Amino acid sequence: MTGSDIPSSFRLAYVPGVTPTKWVRVWHERLPHTSLELVQATAAEAPGLLAGGGADAGLVRLPVDRDVLSAIPLYTETTVVVIPKDHVATAAEEVSLAELSDEIVLHPLDDLLDWETLPGRPAVERPATTADAIELVAAGVGVLLVPQSLARLHHRKDLTYRPVLDAPESRVALSWPEAEVTPDLVEEFIGIVRGRTVNSTRGRAATPPRPAKDKAKDKAKRGGAGGGPGARQKPAAGRKPQAGGRSGGQSGKRGKPRGR
Repeated sequence: MTGSDIPSSFRLAYVPGVTPTKWVRVWHERLPHTSLELVQATAAEAPGLLAGGGADAGLVRLPVDRDVLSAIPLYTETTVVVIPKDHVATAAEEVSLAELSDEIVLHPLDDLLDWETLPGRPAVERPATTADAIELVAAGVGVLLVPQSLARLHHRKDLTYRPVLDAPESRVALSWPEAEVTPDLVEEFIGIVRGRTVNSTRGRAATPPRPAKDKAKDKAKRGGAGGGPGARQKPAAGRKPQAGGRSGGQSGKRGKPRGR
């Protein structure tokens, strides 16, 4: 894909907690003439945004409807519990769900974890957003379980977090609208997130194979210029070939001097 076939821009959606910076930097290095536009969306909005053409691809949280969107899982996040810094759980490096059984566990409406049974004790009402739940944790109302990236995103000096190893986890994926042929710029971004080199066979920067007729011409030239089998070798500069077409003595021996 070259010239006018290359779209002038690429729209990448991403959800809170996902940081596309390193991939965007590689994109600008490899495709300096194709701008990348970042489109922020909530985890709930992102699939619809992609399906509706609002972005070419997106860094989303699974699951997504695989009949509508293609997806490549990228990584799985550890789930943590967000707690005040003076909470008793800070004494441990990690906690279990059983240790939170007596806690009020906040469950916001935008919760990203797939719970079979909610842990702890329920709050009187559900916070509207994760940000609202963080404020309630800071106020001492309860604790909150979220993917680790969201705990970092909503960092506060008076709060900390600990891993909860037996909690459900959140998976992040690269997703794009389902199609028979994946668009070239989506393939470019897939290559970047998968760590393909710039000269990968699936990257635009790879050198195209030479036509067979060009290879044949080069082979013929090499044969005529002394490169082919049986070709005579050109003597070194400043030396004349001796009789029989040899440019030096045989087996490194010097000839007998004349006149002696």
